Amino acid sequence: MSIPNAMKVPVPFDFVFPHGALCLGVEPATDFDKRGQADDQARDKETGERVWLVKVLDLDPEAGKFGGSKEVKVKVVAPVQPIPPTSAIPGYPPAVEFTGITLTPYVDSQRCKGAGPKCKARLAWSIRAEAMTEPQAAGKSKAA
Repeated sequence: MSIPNAMKVPVPFDFVFPHGALCLGVEPATDFDKRGQADDQARDKETGERVWLVKVLDLDPEAGKFGGSKEVKVKVVAPVQPIPPTSAIPGYPPAVEFTGITLTPYVDSQRCKGAGPKCKARLAWSIRAEAMTEPQAAGKSKAA
């Protein structure tokens, strides 16, 4: 039996963003090994498609607790840049949903300052999605 280096756990949108999310912007993900080249955009290792970073605001009131950020980046693999839906309220970011979400755990060691017991590394999650869409109609009953 072989254990993969990275596991991808499929989850529904409501599991990751139970209170919804607002799109703050979309940009190409940078492949740092190709930085400085004409095309330095990251590509998906399995499909070869372009990787886009969609910055969203997590509307969960618990998201910003304990010094965390309410901004989250979702990686979307697509041949062209995903376009956010039109905002229902002019002047405000549009609400979005994602389909085909997978979570990949990794160790975030950015807070480590040298070796020893004071390392504050933590478990973090990389969020990937197949597509960004308009939210489903409000009031639509969810299957239990």
